[in-house]
Amino acid sequence: MSRKSHVPTSEYDQLAFHPYNVMLVLLMAAIGMLFLGIMGAWVYNRFQADLPAVHIPWLFYPNTLLLLGASWAMEQARKAYRHDDAPAFLQKLKWVLLLSALFLVAQAVAWYFLFAQQLDPAANNSMGYLYALSGLHFLHVLAGLPFLGIYLYKSSKRLRAEADQLVFFSDAEQRLRLRLLAMYWHFLDALWVILLLVLVVNALIK
Repeated sequence: MSRKSHVPTSEYDQLAFHPYNVMLVLLMAAIGMLFLGIMGAWVYNRFQADLPAVHIPWLFYPNTLLLLGASWAMEQARKAYRHDDAPAFLQKLKWVLLLSALFLVAQAVAWYFLFAQQLDPAANNSMGYLYALSGLHFLHVLAGLPFLGIYLYKSSKRLRAEADQLVFFSDAEQRLRLRLLAMYWHFLDALWVILLLVLVVNALIK
């Protein structure tokens, strides 16, 4: 019983730029500028101060697949939402939560391996930048999990009764919240891929 058309029924659909959208875009712009600033400082000092090549933990590569998987699951959740498929919708959101949590655990393990090799932030300036960038990304993924968890919990409660499903999938506010979550997760995904590419390029430059 998927919706073939949609007629705006609330402020969430009538406003082209909803305040929630604007707030999230501004937040992502600020985060992006912060990361670009740190990356720019790293690249500048890499050449000006002749910093050593960075040591990239091998776990950063499979971690990328976890984050890409989380973004894919988020898109599948949005697809299930559009088709009013409650079981698939909830299942895919759980996958987003699980894969994102696994990403954080794997990041902690990667840092543990670095410390075991005596490659802590004080080892050299390059490692300091590595920890700063990966740490900031870690914190922003961690900060997004409570919002995702709350959304999943509330959605599960509302979708228990089959009679409530039509109302839920027609709720413009729920659609907006899902879109904002997807925007944030895809943004973090893109940010990590860019970070990994910068790390790889820095590692190749001797």
